[in-house]
Order: sequence, then structure tokens, then C-alpha cells
Amino acid sequence: MAGRGSTGRRGARADGKGAVVAARRPEVRLPPLVAYEGEGLEPDGDYDGVRFEEVDLADASGPGARFMDCELRGCVLDRAELVRARFVDSVLTGVRGVGTDLAEASLRDVEIVDARLGGAQLHGAVLERVLVRGGKIDYLNLRRARLKDVVFEGCVLSEADFGDAQLVRVEFRDCVLRRADFSAARMESVDLRAVAELDIARGVERLAGAVISPSQLMELAPAFAAQIGVRVEA
Repeated sequence: MAGRGSTGRRGARADGKGAVVAARRPEVRLPPLVAYEGEGLEPDGDYDGVRFEEVDLADASGPGARFMDCELRGCVLDRAELVRARFVDSVLTGVRGVGTDLAEASLRDVEIVDARLGGAQLHGAVLERVLVRGGKIDYLNLRRARLKDVVFEGCVLSEADFGDAQLVRVEFRDCVLRRADFSAARMESVDLRAVAELDIARGVERLAGAVISPSQLMELAPAFAAQIGVRVEA
């Protein structure tokens, strides 16, 4: 079971000079859980206090399913259909899969730990108080999603798409952000200063509302110059 998120910086504001507001992390306290003994998932299924341990959910169809106080550990999610699913006060540890469909899903007070996902679809999803720690997610689709109090920590995000998404109090800490797309994104108190590797493919002009470090500013200077039409020549 994943540990509780640190609360040391919860709601902390900097010194009144307009610094970024820290994200509020989830505090997941799971009750005693019942092992899942079914097969697959049910559309609009209701799962309360259930542990899914090494369950193969490849090609499972559970649109609209609700997961409350649940743990998914080591589950296979290849092509699982979880459109409009709801995850509340839950922990997903070591889940893996390609093409998992979570479009328009809702995640609130959720920890995602050491996930290995490719092409996960979360477009139009709502994420509130979510911690994504460790693991690697390729081609994450968060277009038109709403993220509030979300922390990406120690993970690798390759070609993540935040196009037209709304990010409020989002932190990227000690993670790798490769070929990210922020086209038409809207940001408020987004902290990029602790990113281990920052590579923005599109949407550098949408960083208003984000905080970056001086070294990151130097790295992004050519992209900023190109955006306003400035040529830099020796």
C-alpha cells in the first residue's frame, strides 16, 4: 500500500511575491479490503473496499464503474474500457497496460505508484488531489482534462499531451518531461522548477501561470525567442 502524501507544504504560499502555491496531496487511508474474486468488470459496477491483486483486466469493459476505497496492485489494464469511471480514495500500484481508456474519468484522492502505461486516454478527465509517483507513462492523453492539486513525482512522462487542459496547483518534481505538448493549456500555480528533464515540444507560449528555474529559462530561451519572432545569431 502506498504511503500517505507529505503534508509539509500543504496549502503553503510563498512570501507574498507571487510565488507558486503548493499542491495539496492526497491522504489515502484504506480500510480493511476484500479480495476481488470476480472476472473482468461490469459497466456501472460499484466496487467499494475491494483489493484487485494481480488481476488481469485486459479488454475489461467497465464504463461508468465506481471504485471507492480500492487498491489495484499489479493489475493488467491493456485496452481496459473505463470511460467515465470514478476512482475515489484509492491506490493504484504497479498497474501496467497499453491503450487503457479512462476518457472523462474522475480521480479524486488517488495515488498512482510505479505505473507502466502506454497510450493511456484521460482526455476530458478530472483529476483532483492525485499523486503520480514513479513509473513511466508514454503518450499520456490529457487533452481538455482538468487537473487540480496534482503532483507528478519521480516519474517519466514521454510525449504527454496537455493540450487545452486546465492545470491548477500542479507540481512536477524530480520527474522527466519529454516532448510535452501544452498547446492551448491554461495554467495557475504550476511548478516546473524541480523537473529533472524539461522538454516542451509545443505550447511554450502557454507557460503563463507556471514557475520555472533560472537554468530552465536559459534552456527554453531559444523557444521563447522563436515564439515572438526573434532571431538569435552570433
